[in-house]
Amino acid sequence: MTKGCRVVIAPDSFGGSLTAPEAARAMAAGWSSARPDVTCDLLPLSDGGPGFVEVLSSLDGGVPSPVPVRDPLGRPVEAVLYSRGTTVFVEAAQACGLERLAGSERDPLLTTTAGVGDLLEAALALGPSRVVVGLGGSATNDGGAGMLARLGLAFLDGSGRPLTTGGGALRDLERIVGPPPWPPGVELVAATDVDSPLTGPGGATAVFARQKGADDAALATLEAGLERLRLVAARDLPGASGRDEVPGAGAAGGLGFGLELLGGSIEPGAELVASAAGLDVRLAGADLVVTGEGSFDRQSLRGKVVSAVARHARAAGCPCIVLAGQVSLPPGELERAGIEGAYSLVEEAGSLEASLADPARHLASLAARVASAWHRDFRP
Repeated sequence: MTKGCRVVIAPDSFGGSLTAPEAARAMAAGWSSARPDVTCDLLPLSDGGPGFVEVLSSLDGGVPSPVPVRDPLGRPVEAVLYSRGTTVFVEAAQACGLERLAGSERDPLLTTTAGVGDLLEAALALGPSRVVVGLGGSATNDGGAGMLARLGLAFLDGSGRPLTTGGGALRDLERIVGPPPWPPGVELVAATDVDSPLTGPGGATAVFARQKGADDAALATLEAGLERLRLVAARDLPGASGRDEVPGAGAAGGLGFGLELLGGSIEPGAELVASAAGLDVRLAGADLVVTGEGSFDRQSLRGKVVSAVARHARAAGCPCIVLAGQVSLPPGELERAGIEGAYSLVEEAGSLEASLADPARHLASLAARVASAWHRDFRP
């Protein structure tokens, strides 16, 4: 890499250890320490998961507004929403996110998206023409039922009693009563971080529920609950049939599907943020783009920031590399994704525990080492 080069630094957050802006700053600090002649252009991104509102508000220096919501277990917490013109952005993870819970509290049979209903109610109070909900990082697997119940739909069992909250209760669902409680004239968009359908081997339960605390028995219960929700919604709610198969319906434990039942559309969150951030403009004329996330694996190629950045970089003719907490993709898949190299923070630090103890320092160290190795043609 020669004098006068410009490197775009465009990471997502690193799990619960670094926000996207923190990761971008650490990468830039390391890169600049090794190559002070190179200009680092920081552009933190999000795919709809944790950090979605922070990243969007940082683009124009906006200040998010605090609102009271409930966490996945119904406890009061504070979230934020962000307005740009007549669009309001909210982040589901701030209400129903996995990071809201201690490890011992994680149980998708019980956790609820009711707090997302709180967020939407607060967003509507601002009189928007459009509401965008970032999805990802949830602790829930209730198909958005908690959110919908909070907004006014009734989920009833065979005796006509309201269901308890959580994904486990959906097995007993017999009826959904009430029209979709969303005001006409307000566009609703679900910005999803994955392209999963609601159910099946690639759906919300099979792919993501175990990391939310589900064991084998819970997996079966949760999948049965989402299947029941799918069937009853198709019978009781207009326009619901087939919505479970839309890519992204399974995002955030099926919250994508719940937002569809409100009349919402689904868009890839990484593309939505990339467009708002002007990623293509920033890549024009850049010599390299560095992206990253906490765990770079096969799921990263299904709607995450890394895959979006790589796709845009390829279109711009700009080489792309990844710095990630952990890397588990073989070289062949990297090449097919348009990524020329991927480097692990855990390997740099020596262990997962060490990397988590001081992630910013180790990420800067990794960036410095990679920067030192890259030449003008961007091959190590």
